[in-house]
Amino acid sequence: MLDIAEELRAWCAAGRDFAVATVVAVSGSAPRGPGASLAVDAGGTALGSLSGGCVESAVHELCLEAIASGHSGVHRFGYSDDDAFAVGLTCGGVLDVLITPVRRHDPVRPVIGAVLDAACRGSRSALGRVVHGAPEQLGRAIAVHADGSYEGRLGGGAERVRGWLAAGRTGTAELGTAGGLCGQPLTLLVESAAERPRLLVYGAIDFAAALTRIGAFLGYRVTVCDARPVFVTPARFPDADEVVVDWPHRHLAAEWEAGRLDSRTAVCVLTHDAKFDVPLLTLALRLPLGYVGAMGSRRTHEERARRLRAEGVPAAALARLRSPIGLDLGGATPEETALAIAAEFTAVRYAGTILPLAWSKGAVHGRADPPVPVPSAKVP
Repeated sequence: MLDIAEELRAWCAAGRDFAVATVVAVSGSAPRGPGASLAVDAGGTALGSLSGGCVESAVHELCLEAIASGHSGVHRFGYSDDDAFAVGLTCGGVLDVLITPVRRHDPVRPVIGAVLDAACRGSRSALGRVVHGAPEQLGRAIAVHADGSYEGRLGGGAERVRGWLAAGRTGTAELGTAGGLCGQPLTLLVESAAERPRLLVYGAIDFAAALTRIGAFLGYRVTVCDARPVFVTPARFPDADEVVVDWPHRHLAAEWEAGRLDSRTAVCVLTHDAKFDVPLLTLALRLPLGYVGAMGSRRTHEERARRLRAEGVPAAALARLRSPIGLDLGGATPEETALAIAAEFTAVRYAGTILPLAWSKGAVHGRADPPVPVPSAKVP
């Protein structure tokens, strides 16, 4: 829903009644995952998409019914073996879709409006909606913001949603007995509006330029940092969001202290120079970041690991280091190397198997659970 926040915010400002249909769960193959949304106003105007066209017409009608009745509900759509043209997904998947009416006087409207406002401002916030539980609770919502404030009431829900917001993820979470809390079990769909994940590239080399391009393409906020001003210039890295002249370990420490890094952050060390690498990796491996990789030959890695052990980096932390960096794709050019690195930190982020899909079974469009939220901490 937050992908169409600007348009929905305008609908709210204009006083329109509308309903939002959001993918809650996916089984098997489906074009889009949890969080994909289609909104329909009382006049039948539609925004967004759920499945690339497979079930939109049926969902459109259900949204109009929800606006008229004021009732939320979860509906399942799947492939029909008896009639391939029935309402369903011809790719063979199954979608569970939550439809929530958002009318002018509905209690959910100011809650959803608060998250839409925050998303349009670029602020961190998350929306939690009940998708499984007692019928009268379906569609109830809570909005949680980065400063700890929230709108809506859902016993114990604020803390659970806050954890997903810290991870910047969208998906379902258990609340109540099944989730280890008191009360009736509920399942929440949590949608997070968070800043883009960070990709920190240390070392202003040609491989860094290629990695910056692919990182930007993947939706990361990319920073290139190097202590040598002659190499780290905006002209050399036009795809970077920022270029910084600083010692890498000092830059990383400042970013962590400022609260701008989290469990989605990928750190790629391309300098393969001990005076830069060792202090940087000594710090990076002690922070709860999503990915830490370092470029270099196997001989370079062995020497680097020896130096890190000498600096007191424990074995468990050293085991987190991806070095030599990247997956073995067989390529060697800067662009091919960047692809190998990006493939690795993507697989780590989503707990991918790194196996060819043709060799595996189960859902093609997998989704990992959110990583553990990054705790508030000082630089070690």
